[in-house]
Amino acid sequence: SIASADMDLNQLEAFLTAQTKKQGGITADQAAVIAKFWKNHRIKIHESLINQSRWDNILKNMNWRVDLKSQSRHVDQINTPVAIVEMELGKNGQ
Repeated sequence: SIASADMDLNQLEAFLTAQTKKQGGITADQAAVIAKFWKNHRIKIHESLINQSRWDNILKNMNWRVDLKSQSRHVDQINTPVAIVEMELGKNGQ
């Protein structure tokens, strides 16, 4: 819950206080350890969650154009726009 909400220190304190007051919740010592760990590793945990939620591939390059037909067997197809999109995918970090 702490990591998915990316809690700031005030939210963390309120959340841990609520957890210590719950029946079967955590102790004050456990809350202190969790708070210290979160303060020291918040950025790393947040970056890890973001990296895990990304696709393996990233968009490296994209080209596009719109063509118009200037000749066709059927007159109603002349000047019909056609979009052509080219996307280049690559592995994250390469």
